[in-house]
Parts: sequence; C-alpha cells; structure tokens
Amino acid sequence: MRVFVTGATGFIGLAIVRELMDAGHDVVGLVRSEEAAKRLIALGAKAHQGSIEDLKSLRSGAAAADGVIHTAFFHKFSHARLSTRLRIMFGGTPRQAPSRFMTAAVETDRRAIETLGTALSGRDRPLVVAMPTLTLTPNHLGTEDNGADPNSAGNLRVPSEKTTLALADQGVRSSIVRIPPLVHGDGDKHGFVPSLIDIARKKGISAYIGTGDNRWPAVHHLDVAHLFCLALEKAPARSRFHAVADEGVPFRDIAVALGQHLNLPVKSIDAKKASSHFGWLGDFASVDNPVSSALTHERLGWRPVHSSLIEDINQGYYFQR
Repeated sequence: MRVFVTGATGFIGLAIVRELMDAGHDVVGLVRSEEAAKRLIALGAKAHQGSIEDLKSLRSGAAAADGVIHTAFFHKFSHARLSTRLRIMFGGTPRQAPSRFMTAAVETDRRAIETLGTALSGRDRPLVVAMPTLTLTPNHLGTEDNGADPNSAGNLRVPSEKTTLALADQGVRSSIVRIPPLVHGDGDKHGFVPSLIDIARKKGISAYIGTGDNRWPAVHHLDVAHLFCLALEKAPARSRFHAVADEGVPFRDIAVALGQHLNLPVKSIDAKKASSHFGWLGDFASVDNPVSSALTHERLGWRPVHSSLIEDINQGYYFQR
C-alpha cells in the first residue's frame, strides 16, 4: 500500500514510518524542509514537500495514496506559516495571543482532515487520524465507544474528531487513534516528560497538584506506531481506538520518579499555583484522564509490548542531557 503520512518526521511519525516500511508499505511523508526530506529518504521513504496549511499539497499527496495517516499538528508558533503568525501576533491584545494560536492550530487541523478526506473519498481508502485522549470526559474511565466531550480538557479538538468520523459518509474508511499525553520512549525530546523535567530543574522541586491522585494514561511510541499500522490495514469506517498501555498513572507517582532521578524534593502545590509553576502545562496538570484500551485489544488484536512510563523514566536516558 502507498501510504501518505503527515507529521512523518516527528517523534511518533518517524516510528510510524518505520513500522509501515517494516510491514511492506511504500511510505511518502509530508515535509516542510529539505533537512526533514533527507531524514525520510535516508530511511527509504519518499518526501512530499508541503505543510498542513498547504491544502493543495495535502490534496495531491492524499490523492496519489492508497491510504493516509495524519499525525501532524502545529504545536509551536514557528510551525505556522508567516500569514498565520502575523494574524496571531496582531489579531488582538497580546494577552489573547495564546488563545488565537490554539484557535488557528485546531482550525488548521480540521481543514487538513477535511482536505485529506475529500481526496480519498469514494474508494474506501483508509484515513487514520491522531486525536488526544484529553477529548474524553474527565474523571471517568474512557473507552473507545465514548465520543469526544465538548466539556473536556481537549475540547478544542472535538470538531476535528467529528470531521474525521463523518468522512465515512463520503466513502472514506476513516478512523481515529486517541493518543495519551504521555507518549514516551528513547528519542523523546519535546514531550510531556522532558517538559516536566525542565520545569522541575527550573523550579527546584518535582511537583504535583493537591493529592496528585489524578491519573494520566501513557504508552511507548513504538506501540503507538504498531497500532496506527493495524488501524490503516484493518479498521472499519467510523471507528475509534486507544493507544494506551498504562490506563492511568497517578501524577504523584510521576513526580516521585522524576524527583528521585533529579535528586529534588517532591512537593504538593495548590491548584491556584498550577499555572505559575507548570506554565503551559498548568491547565492539564490536574486533569484526571484514565483511559481503557480493552476494546482496541479486542477489535484489532493490538497489545502493547514495550516498557511502561515509570520503567522508561527509571532507565535514566531522559536525564542524560
């Protein structure tokens, strides 16, 4: 199968590219730079120049493919094109710039999904889209049969999930793979674990909020890659899957593990101090997001086989920088 992959040179994307190639697929990755293109070509994949804001490029890449995996999302200001950055900077008060950035990012994602789906329509070709588990209702064990919750911490991504699943009406074998906040593994440089380590080093403590009983799901990036490959090959239209190995690791346990390796005190902080302590992570640090993957095991035969979050932290490579 010729597979078009967006986000192909990211932490998860590269693992997906390798998994697809190992399974015998021909992979074409969306790239924004010559450097990224060289990384893909070195792996034996092909490079397709463009970005998720370049709808013409997305359309041509998807139209030439037998299936698409969409993992790209601009998490950084620098990922957006110049016109988008200018709109974010000068479209209102400076205080509202983060909100404008997120609005631009999620709308770009929705338009990209719509464009990819239109290019695939009518031929029962697969489109597998990455979504966060944070779109699920907090404080409840989320399952694959649960729809996205407009009142969740990840509520801004709800329209993208709905757009993806609605593409089944256009003859697209569309599915979503929900990914937890904590995707870990060797090579993780910009995810939640490195961010928590940086914050702990800067603040001098490894902190959690309140009792720290709120749970975060987690999974190894190589297990995520295998699930995307299975979904591409087998998932029926309008289906949801969960790339979750640890259903919910208490945030306190994560803080303790990090504190031990950093030789820093582990302390509880008040919820009112979350934003000042955790920065952009402050809105998520107290979220309770337990997630089951039992139906994914049953429906696709997926089983996570790689190390757990705490095992990965205890291997120590996160601290070697």
